[in-house]
Amino acid sequence: MTLAFNSLAALRAIAALCFCTLLGCTNLVAQEAPKKSTEQSTEKAKPPAEPENPAQIELLETHIRFESNGDSRKEVHTRVKINNELGVQQFARINFGYNRAFESVEIPLVHITHASGGSVDILPSAITDQPNPVVLNAPAYQDVRVKSVRILGLEPGDLLEYRVVTVVTHHPLAPDFWLEHSFDRSGVVSREIFDLSLPAAPKVQLKINPATPAMLAGGDIGGIVCATYCVYHWDRTTPAPTAVSDKESPVSDSDIALTTYASWKQLAASRLAVFFGTTMVTPPEIEAKAAALTEGLVKPEAKSEALYDFVSKKIRTVDLPLGSTGFMTRNPSEILASGYGTPEDKYVLFAALADNFFGPARAGLISSSAVDPQTSLPQPYSFNHMLTMTGWPSINFWLELNVEIAPYQVIPSQFRGKKVLVVGPAVTEIWQKVDDSLPFAAKQSVTIDASVTRDGTLASKVHYSLRGDNELLLRIAFHQTPKEKWKDVAQLLAFSDGFRGKITNVEASDPYATREPFTVDYEISQPKFIDWSKKPVRIPALLPQIGLPDLPAKPASGTAPPIELGTPLEVETHVVVHLPAGTTARAPIGVSVSRDYATFASQYSAKAETLTATRHVNFLLRELPAERTADYNSFRHAVQNDESQDFTLERPEAASLKRNSAAPDHPAPPKPKSAKP
Repeated sequence: MTLAFNSLAALRAIAALCFCTLLGCTNLVAQEAPKKSTEQSTEKAKPPAEPENPAQIELLETHIRFESNGDSRKEVHTRVKINNELGVQQFARINFGYNRAFESVEIPLVHITHASGGSVDILPSAITDQPNPVVLNAPAYQDVRVKSVRILGLEPGDLLEYRVVTVVTHHPLAPDFWLEHSFDRSGVVSREIFDLSLPAAPKVQLKINPATPAMLAGGDIGGIVCATYCVYHWDRTTPAPTAVSDKESPVSDSDIALTTYASWKQLAASRLAVFFGTTMVTPPEIEAKAAALTEGLVKPEAKSEALYDFVSKKIRTVDLPLGSTGFMTRNPSEILASGYGTPEDKYVLFAALADNFFGPARAGLISSSAVDPQTSLPQPYSFNHMLTMTGWPSINFWLELNVEIAPYQVIPSQFRGKKVLVVGPAVTEIWQKVDDSLPFAAKQSVTIDASVTRDGTLASKVHYSLRGDNELLLRIAFHQTPKEKWKDVAQLLAFSDGFRGKITNVEASDPYATREPFTVDYEISQPKFIDWSKKPVRIPALLPQIGLPDLPAKPASGTAPPIELGTPLEVETHVVVHLPAGTTARAPIGVSVSRDYATFASQYSAKAETLTATRHVNFLLRELPAERTADYNSFRHAVQNDESQDFTLERPEAASLKRNSAAPDHPAPPKPKSAKP
């Protein structure tokens, strides 16, 4: 993806932090370096010890049994050696998510063996069963729950042992069943036992990584006819973590994959389409709501955007993982009345509202995995995100209903151009590709109004205006962050763009105002930015550095990959710097570089104690063939050399400064207004 400036990675970090907060992620910290040995100095130095895992799973034992009617029973037995305080924190509470509508979870054993001697069993009173935190304000999804065990008294050196039994009965997709599993290769699990029992009657497609073969009860895997059940057994001892060779890598991203679906078409058209409205009768209240939302609108595009805005922004997204409800969906009238819904339910509501205007809606199930799901065994839980496709075949377009603040027809960049499994009415091809484009030209601008005082302090007012992929990332970052913490977001944004100092007065436009560019304004002050005792003083143009896409790594063999430039994007940056009275300056010389794939131009000036600098880059193509690497490298060097240029400043002698000491610094201009695209 093309970077407008260096903030993209930082924004992704903000988004990841927000997601981890929601999901209860644990931050990892570096291990303390081993202390030097106090043995005799003449002893040969020992090689540094490998850092230990916070907790080592000495045994991970799993037994799974499927029945012909789709029911299953899974028992997991785990023994964990706690190595340090971080391991204590990781296992202070263990959680098990489930849906009580068709699953049950029992924890018959939680036992601690203390390193200091003695042991203790965790009492049932330490086990809680609560709704998933995501559904606390969504009564319709209270069946989605988390069973937790609070483990007190755990210390480094202790051995923790527990068993968990999960039983599935009457799953909405029964009698079909499926499974994916991969063995640990990181070294966290010392020994892994995996037993799988499958009924012999149903037609089960099973793939096993040749590098991790199983033993079939009674003989080898191939050519054995099972009477009632086929039992497969694995017992693996994990070596020290090493680079995994192609031979050891899992098949289709898994060591074990099975399904009872004959094909993706059967899964999509015969099973999932039942939940996603193959035929839908629109209730009167839904028709009335659709009419009210589109009243006075003539063009189909305007009606579509009005319905999209309502479902996307006014129906709160209950951000459960796809399939948490077994793909069961609610009645659209109920979804409308409640004002919230899972991704599946928001799709159902939009489909009901839009059906009378521009054709039926279809669900697009998509995976963020690098593995193409079309080449894998058909499984409903292969996907982790849902898009919506609507319109008649001649005018199909894609929508992202679940982010809530995505502009109309803007699909997050990680999903554009990817294959999706299309489910719903009037589907002629179940595998389709998401449009790899934006509905508008991507553009970003950064304007900076800065002043340098006599003591060398730099005070700047920074204004961002964005349309495109970075716009969506910024909208998410500010939307998911409480307003009292916006300074933290702006600080990270400033730091990633090379600005240093204290952030104040952060303002951002409404994340829900998606028909206009997203804007951010903040003020930043950096003391001692300039040391006037140096002669001459050199300062860079106070602009964000333009992040040019890197060259792809050279392959060990085969054809070199193309150079990915990302979504076409225009970037403009402009700064005005006001200097103290009496300061003279010299500006660098601007640069202009033009290619068929990108253009770059810069301008610099120094007039009447005012510096100005402008840089403009426009990426025109998505990618370049590998044979143009030398040309692209030349373009990169031209841009980077320009960015390394400095302004040169000079101050009058001290006597002259004393005579002018009463004169105030050049006043800073008023805060710039938001620029329109």
